[in-house]
Amino acid sequence: MRILIADDSVVSRHLLDATLRRWGYEVVVACDGNEAWRILEADDAPKIAILDWMMPGMTGPAVCRKVRANAKDKDLYTYILLLSSKSQREDLIEGMEAGADDYLTKPFDQHELQVRLRPGVRILELQHELISAREELRDQATKDFLTRIWNRSSILDILSRELKRGMRENRPVGVILADLDHFKSVNDTYGHFAGDAVLREFVRRMSGSIRPYDAIGRYGGEEFLIVLPGCDSGVTENQAERMRETLANEPMWFNEESQLVTCSFGATAWLPDSLSSEETLIRVADDALYAAKRQGRNRVVFLPCSGILAEAVRVGQPDPGAK
Repeated sequence: MRILIADDSVVSRHLLDATLRRWGYEVVVACDGNEAWRILEADDAPKIAILDWMMPGMTGPAVCRKVRANAKDKDLYTYILLLSSKSQREDLIEGMEAGADDYLTKPFDQHELQVRLRPGVRILELQHELISAREELRDQATKDFLTRIWNRSSILDILSRELKRGMRENRPVGVILADLDHFKSVNDTYGHFAGDAVLREFVRRMSGSIRPYDAIGRYGGEEFLIVLPGCDSGVTENQAERMRETLANEPMWFNEESQLVTCSFGATAWLPDSLSSEETLIRVADDALYAAKRQGRNRVVFLPCSGILAEAVRVGQPDPGAK
């Protein structure tokens, strides 16, 4: 754990530095209050600070007040210990009101310093555990349990957000719906564990074939929604074809057998001059997907986001159970 020492006294600094390093801490040193503040406002600032009360530039209490007032992330707490030759009750109150967590008088006793630091370490460790638990809950709420990609509600939120950004920045957004071909037969023939393995491998391959700022989510069952910011009609169709090839060109292994698994892709794109909503985009992509199924599966069908075309494709649409 990193600790900042801010003290204008060379003797005091060296003594603190040697003591803390002997206890296993990583020490960062500042010679005055201004330097201490520059270190503490950085993104990688130490989470514990020992500040001398009287320093050039800014006093220890002044640094405390700036740290508390300018905290960028309320989750990332800085534990502050004031070090001073002052020992009056009024001084202690002043230091605490400035935002200090504890107080140590000079010349400091090493055992007392160790005891004063323990609560800070415990607080920061507990904070880390709470943040980790919160992030885990957030992950559970937004990710699909099996594949660990975005769940349905999250990928729809991403699509809505990217459409709004596209409107602001006058940039297109590509939308692809992908559905594994004959997936039910995989479950029926090889079992649901094999089906789960196929879904995870599909996601692995698809995630590896898109850009870091693209998004893929499980739309339902064996159906997936891919959002491609900045991709127009041609780029979206080409990307869908690359994804199809990524899956179709290499068999999967499950139940100790090599099996070719394919997928059908329905693609469309929102263009800056379009008034289409996310519901319309998904409907058109779904129409394109059904067209790909009807035309023999393992193919990409692209449809422009036009209500007339979309409704035309729906005529004679097969039963979804036939996917």
